Formats: sequence, C-alpha cells, structure tokens
Amino acid sequence: MEIDYYEILEISKNSDSETIKKAFRKLALKYHPDRNQGDKDAEEKFKKVNEAYQVLGDEQKRAIYDRYGKAGLEGRGGFGSAGFGADIDLGDIFNSFFGGGFRSSSQSRKRSIDKYPLDLEIALKIKFNEAVFGAEKEVEFTIKKPCKTCKGTGSKDGKTHICPHCEGRGRIVQQRGFMSFAQECPYCGGSGETVSDKCGECDGSGYKEERQNVKINVPEGIDDGMRMRVSGKGNVSVDESRGDLYVYIEVEPDERFVRHENDVYIEIPVFFTQAILGETVTIPTLKSTTELKLPVGAKDKQQFVFDGLGAKNVNTKRYGRLVAQIAIKTPKELNEEQISLLRKLQESFGVQSGEAMHEEEEGIFDKIKGWFKGEEESDKKSKKKGKKA
Repeated sequence: MEIDYYEILEISKNSDSETIKKAFRKLALKYHPDRNQGDKDAEEKFKKVNEAYQVLGDEQKRAIYDRYGKAGLEGRGGFGSAGFGADIDLGDIFNSFFGGGFRSSSQSRKRSIDKYPLDLEIALKIKFNEAVFGAEKEVEFTIKKPCKTCKGTGSKDGKTHICPHCEGRGRIVQQRGFMSFAQECPYCGGSGETVSDKCGECDGSGYKEERQNVKINVPEGIDDGMRMRVSGKGNVSVDESRGDLYVYIEVEPDERFVRHENDVYIEIPVFFTQAILGETVTIPTLKSTTELKLPVGAKDKQQFVFDGLGAKNVNTKRYGRLVAQIAIKTPKELNEEQISLLRKLQESFGVQSGEAMHEEEEGIFDKIKGWFKGEEESDKKSKKKGKKA
C-alpha cells in the first residue's frame, strides 16, 4: 500500500504552505535521531517525515503528487534514480528551520569518525593597499591528518569504546530548573567514543600535524573582517576527504586613508588663507590625485564627496565614495610683517582691534531679546483667548 504524505505529516490535503512547515518542524523534532538514540522506529519515521516534506514543501512536486501520486514523481524531476529508499542527508533542510541545533544522522556518523573538525580557519593580515587593489599571498598553516599507526582512532589496538560519560551521544545534557542545556561531551570531544590504551605515536589524539603552504588570490576590495574559503585545503579525514580552509582577513590601518565599508575618508590640511580665498588644491586619491575646489570661506571639518573614487565592493563590483574632510590650519607664530598685514586685512573688513565682532543686520544680544519678546507676545495672545472662552 502506498504511503500518503499528508497522513505522514498529519495534515489535510488543503493545508497551506505555512501549515506544512509547522507540521514538519514538529515531527522532525519529535523523531530526530539525536533525540532517539538507537531507536530504529523513530529513525524510519524521521526519514518518512523528511520524504513527505521534500514533496509537499515544493509547489511543483506537490502539484504532480496531488494529480498522479508518488509514481508521477519518478522520472519527472522528483528524486531521480536515487528513489525514495536512499539514505538522503537532509541536514540542510532541517538546519534551515532549527539553525543547526541538531546534526543529521549522517553528520552524527561522520563526527564519530574524525576526532577534529575538518574545516580550518586561519588569520591573514594584509596591508591597506592590498585589500583595496587585491594581491596574491602565500599562507602557511598547520593541518591535522589521521595518525597512520592507529588509523585515526587514537587507540593502540585500533579499538574504541562507548564513552561512559555521555553514553555515546557525544553530548551531555544538564537540567537547570525547567530548562535543559546540551553541551559537547568534554571527555570524548563529542565523538561518543573513548579508548582504553592510547596510541603511542599520537598520544591518543588520533591525528598528526603537518605544515602546508598555499597561494591565494585576495580579491580587489576585500574588507577587514571578511572571510575567504579555499575549497579542499582544510584538515584531512580518516576517509581521506578534506575540509575547507577559511581565511579571516585582517587589514592594517593606513596612514592617510580610513575606510568604512566601500567609502574612503581622508583629512586634507588647508591653510586658513586657502580656505578664505577658496583656492583649488590637489588631493591624493586611492589611485592617483584629483582637484578639490574650495568654496570661498570654507569651514573647518567641511566635507567634500567624490563619487566612484572609493573602494570596490567585492560582490557588486561598484566603487564607493572618497570623502575629503578639510582641517583648517592657522600659524602658531607671526613675524612683524605678517602681523601688520593681518591687521590691515582685519581693518579692511571693518573689524576693530579689541572689540568683539557684531553681525551686520542685528547684534546677537538683540536677537536673544527678540526670542524672549516673541515668547511674551505668544503668551499674551494665549491668555486673551482664554479670557474670551
């Protein structure tokens, strides 16, 4: 008798996609192998729940199934030659719902083979210009390979035993009030296995370390904190497969430029006379130079934006902005001639020596008085309205 996917997920045939997802979450949690160690019946139900969701969770497959049944999916882009009886690793589907809280059965078996993670991460420090323009770098790192003497078991006789602390689960669960917390077993490292007699070659670790070199191409525009993946250059498994190498990028700061995402900032020192006169000054960019036209009377910390002169985005390939912020510099010492010239300039603007500068239209104190007058008048108007009411 053909199994009914709707019955497996315990839903009706007119259920919407959200109902299907909720049903899958509930049953996948209930029958997951990590929660039912050694329970073959739960493992079979877990497979059927996954099988049902693969069909009903896909609109096209569901439409074919509703019209032709399970037979309609065979050879129609459903599951191909693998069929429904294959041991399909659905960890990706499960983790998309639960954030990787559980491992699939095949992942659990994989972990018991190797005593260390196959993926490896290293840090690579590069210069600012190498991040901006890209570079070829050679990195040296240490990988783990299974010990040939014990074949990665860590045991002198090649035999392992179920860890008595976690009973082979690889996890220890602690109860704190009404909450349960699971953590990797510290006695077996999460493998669920221990050895009685350690291998003398690797001291029971199950692996040996080896230095390796690899050349990597740092792409143009990579930023501090990003990671690069180098496929197949990680640790070596007992079955001789390899994990991936992840390179964490650390960018050294530059003396002139400061980068924020794809925008690059630079401070441009400007003499006060240049700011007053509104001169055009030459400023550096990432690749060469450009001209900055200052407005007459430019202010300290005023910013000027140049589109397309920033760093390249490694994903979109678009360039950010160059933001130039001026810092107005004044002289610390003056000679007699300079003092005389500056006094004449000051007088030409009608500024008297020893007196505070007043605004042309209205003094600042008159303005402040005006603020209070305005408030008094509005208060009087509101009081009058109150009396009329």
